[in-house]
Amino acid sequence: MNDQPRFPGVLGPAEPFLNPLDAILADLAISVQLPAGLHAKTGARYEAIRKHVERPGSPLYGRVLCFYPQGSMTIDATISTRGTDDEYDLDVVVELDVPEEMSPEEVLDLLESAVADYPVQAVERQSRCITLRYADNMHVDLTPSRRLATAKDRESVIFHAKQSEPRHLHKPVMMNAWAFGRWYNARTPMEERFALAYNKRLYEADGIEFMADADVHLVPTQTPLIVKNTATVALQLIKRFRNVLYASTAGRIPPSVMLSCHAGKAALPGMLLSDMVIRQARWTARAIEAASRQGQLLDVRNPEWDEDRFTDRWPENKMQQDAFAAALRDLADGLQAIKQGDVQLEDLQDWLRNRFGDRVVSKTLRTFNDRTGHAIRALEQGYTRKGGLFVPAAPAIISSVAAASPVAASSHTNMGERR
Repeated sequence: MNDQPRFPGVLGPAEPFLNPLDAILADLAISVQLPAGLHAKTGARYEAIRKHVERPGSPLYGRVLCFYPQGSMTIDATISTRGTDDEYDLDVVVELDVPEEMSPEEVLDLLESAVADYPVQAVERQSRCITLRYADNMHVDLTPSRRLATAKDRESVIFHAKQSEPRHLHKPVMMNAWAFGRWYNARTPMEERFALAYNKRLYEADGIEFMADADVHLVPTQTPLIVKNTATVALQLIKRFRNVLYASTAGRIPPSVMLSCHAGKAALPGMLLSDMVIRQARWTARAIEAASRQGQLLDVRNPEWDEDRFTDRWPENKMQQDAFAAALRDLADGLQAIKQGDVQLEDLQDWLRNRFGDRVVSKTLRTFNDRTGHAIRALEQGYTRKGGLFVPAAPAIISSVAAASPVAASSHTNMGERR
């Protein structure tokens, strides 16, 4: 999906994961993103849903103008949903030919009736979309839209109609997910060496052979590159951090599209993965802090259409945004301390578990140790204390002693309101 030109002459480091922190972060992202095997199913499911909605006899027969992905599905940044390690949320816009006077509730009713008998585990009505839940823990959110008569392609409205709210609170909401996806992809072009190294790990984690040219050319179509740049993997890690932070919260959380917008603005090819996570975390924290200094709530807009407000439902108050900014600062400061100092393995494990989740961190560290041990046995790569690389028999994962205290685990405040 994420097809775009590369930055000419910028391929990143020869081996993106020589630093053990970057290797661990890469495997963390792989542990929570859509697996390569499941990724291959998305296209078939997307097409099957489209055909069902448009079929003769459907209440939407002849009224579907366009089907297109939005959000993480557009930029290949899908990760497991909040509170889970194996459930994945994909987003599709269903552009409809519906009259302007049709109410938000009526539009959602129409789409719900078109998929009510679709063969999935469950069909669920949400405030702005209809969710199809599959048995393998994937779910697809279908968001109906109506295109506006404007000059720019796909400037649209979607429909907010929460069933527990009175009808006077139902409303159309401005949206141009299509333009935003193109903007993000243009700002995050291919980084070939990073993409090949990362996707090789991704396919191996799913038990799939990854075929790639030794001269760093693109892989053939049977092994497509699912993630193509550092910015997108860093975004996945920021989203995972957010999901763990709010795992026990019943309310809304900082929106993915806001984080994606900041990731696109912060994108800089050739950076190490750890540096890009730090950069994105600080970028969002600074934006929140700037708003708070003005006594305002964070207001992030679609860079392609100012009417499309990404923060229309979060934050609700200054305390919510300030708590998230503090958590992002904690993440960035901790990663910086790890890179600069000496963190014992036990301290690092605890710090990572508190921020990315116990199960995936344990799995990631096992993968890291197994790969490192294999590399040493095969004499493919030596990890030395001097170079700051991990030797399984050694007590430290990244070289000296002083940084353990700045990255000690800290509690976080959960806040927000459920979607």
